[in-house]
Amino acid sequence: MGDNEDRQLLIADTLVEAFKPLMEADAHGFRTKFRKMAADPFAFYRGSACLFYADMRELEDKWADENTGRVWIHGDLHAENFGTYMSSTGELTFDINDFDEAYLGHFSWDLRRFTTSLALMSWQKALPAEAVRSLARTYLSAYLEQVKHYDDAGQDDFALHLSNTSGTIHRVLLAARASRRTDLLDAMTLVEDHERHFRDNSKTRRLDEAEYEMVSKAFEGYLATIPEDKRSSREIFYHVKDIVGSKGFGIGSAGLPAYNVLIEGYNEALENDIIISMKQGNVAAPSRIVTDERVRSYFEHDGHRTVISQRALQVHTDTFLGYTTVDGVGFVVDELSPYKADLRWDNLTEPDEIEPVLVDLGRATAKVHCASDQDSEQDLVDFQTERAIMQAVDGRRDEFIDDIIEFSMDYAQSVRGDHALFVDAFRENRIPGVPST
Repeated sequence: MGDNEDRQLLIADTLVEAFKPLMEADAHGFRTKFRKMAADPFAFYRGSACLFYADMRELEDKWADENTGRVWIHGDLHAENFGTYMSSTGELTFDINDFDEAYLGHFSWDLRRFTTSLALMSWQKALPAEAVRSLARTYLSAYLEQVKHYDDAGQDDFALHLSNTSGTIHRVLLAARASRRTDLLDAMTLVEDHERHFRDNSKTRRLDEAEYEMVSKAFEGYLATIPEDKRSSREIFYHVKDIVGSKGFGIGSAGLPAYNVLIEGYNEALENDIIISMKQGNVAAPSRIVTDERVRSYFEHDGHRTVISQRALQVHTDTFLGYTTVDGVGFVVDELSPYKADLRWDNLTEPDEIEPVLVDLGRATAKVHCASDQDSEQDLVDFQTERAIMQAVDGRRDEFIDDIIEFSMDYAQSVRGDHALFVDAFRENRIPGVPST
């Protein structure tokens, strides 16, 4: 068997190993996911974090030691996993988002995964290789500078807001600020007989009585997982008005059961109703190669793991973030917020437009590695991450940056080859469980 055939078999086997239960539950959903992944190398990379970590298992990481090899990481850090959210302090914040793959692991894994995504995206924009290296250097330099700031001055409440941003990121925040809760409600619900309920459409399904009752009880269990200082004491708050099954999440969530719950909001005005998302937690891709039993046994389930990780990584998380179980399976619960706007790269075409964005993304990445939120319930990391990272790169800053950059350039080229192998495997029905037709 040739090298390409061996690699194609590894790709297929890795995808099946990671997603087999979900493929069996929703083969059609995975066919849609694979068609989206087939679109281009970047889309393939976004949907195949499991393959990235299968390759990381074989990589000798000279920047990982007893401490830097077990820090909180995002787990799927790529160029499109940044956007806005409304913090518990009421401030619109630009930050890393989507914590489905968050876990503990090598701090360099996040940097390698991000800079590879940057190289793939830049290749699709036809940017020269040296420009790509320069952009990656900008991101990594900003990351190290922010880590050093934490190490020198101690942790502060750094975050990207309307007051301290400009350019592209400021515009994303302004777009989120212009959003209205009523627009989201009007799109997903309607009012009949003076009460609001979900619309029936192709992305929702009505529940039978038994499933409705099961999800209602799961919602009640979720309320106890909201931190006490974020939980409303108003009796009317959280009253459930309607529940539907839902689908239509992103490329990484195919096959994951989900529900939308409509609740009474801050008062009885219909315009203040709130939509809560309940989505089954998925197995974190890094967990497939992290063998530390203390980490593995720390979490009740993947819904719990996702929420604890997000609270450890994100400053002032949403007031609705929590977890529950539905029929014994872990779910992540959060508001389906109208104030979430993703960073879009479509109109960023030249290096001088991309560079200032990467400065802020580098700083944001350093923040999630180094500054745990005060809500954090974890005690797995009992050392100063910023100190550990600075010690790991001490006197070798340029070597570290060069190593990550060269890895990302080489790995991006491999991903482009993997994408072609994946497309051929999918077209020829060589991925068991998800036929192409």
